[in-house]
Amino acid sequence: MSEEIKLQLKGCKVINGTITCKTGLHIGGTAETIEIGGMDNPIIKHPITQLPYIPGSSIKGKMRSLLEWKLDNFQRNGDVHQYDDRKCLREKCPICRIFGTSSDKAQIGPSRLIVRDAFLTENSQKKLEELKKQKGLMYAEEKTENTINRLSARANPRTQERVPADIVFEFEMIYRLFELNNDRGKVDEELFRYVEEGIRLIQTDALGGSGSRGYGKVEFEYEVKDCPLETKSEEVKANDKLQNLQSDPKD
Repeated sequence: MSEEIKLQLKGCKVINGTITCKTGLHIGGTAETIEIGGMDNPIIKHPITQLPYIPGSSIKGKMRSLLEWKLDNFQRNGDVHQYDDRKCLREKCPICRIFGTSSDKAQIGPSRLIVRDAFLTENSQKKLEELKKQKGLMYAEEKTENTINRLSARANPRTQERVPADIVFEFEMIYRLFELNNDRGKVDEELFRYVEEGIRLIQTDALGGSGSRGYGKVEFEYEVKDCPLETKSEEVKANDKLQNLQSDPKD
């Protein structure tokens, strides 16, 4: 029988900042209908505004895969890392804690890291609207590439959509600090360095597709703020004060 775990949320770290595309960025979307001469490699866009955005899953997934490579911590068949009760708990596995595990044996609580979708800054949205107005492009550049048959020299052109260089997105991540089995949240606090390491690794690697061909070089700028849950908002403090006055009219 497994021991009962003690788990309490103690606070969080809020990471706010920007992601600047240093080269064209391609995070694939779905071509619902492909017309003759239409785009067969579109980027993902908001279904209502049609403006490009970066899904949080793309950022989080890239951080995880790069950290698994760096820590030599993935399955030998190439699958993503799976919880191993002989190693992960003893070694305070950063992959399981930060990115989560579905194993019932783990008993370490939920994924510590939340990565929200990243949307265009106001200035970058204006740039893409101007691009659409002047060139008729749907908030993205269209990059034509080609492959050449090595024997016949027959060309096979294809067109890909990309977010142009110099476009900026705003992003937010939340890193939750849990006290697990009376560790006072120290383990999660220590493992936060891997979150920042994951961000650095994306900068040296690439985000999205075709990174080995010049796509997806990005730059992060951000700040980290501690957010202890014990901190009460001014509204909550005012309510507490009112309740105290009502319970003790002499104050």
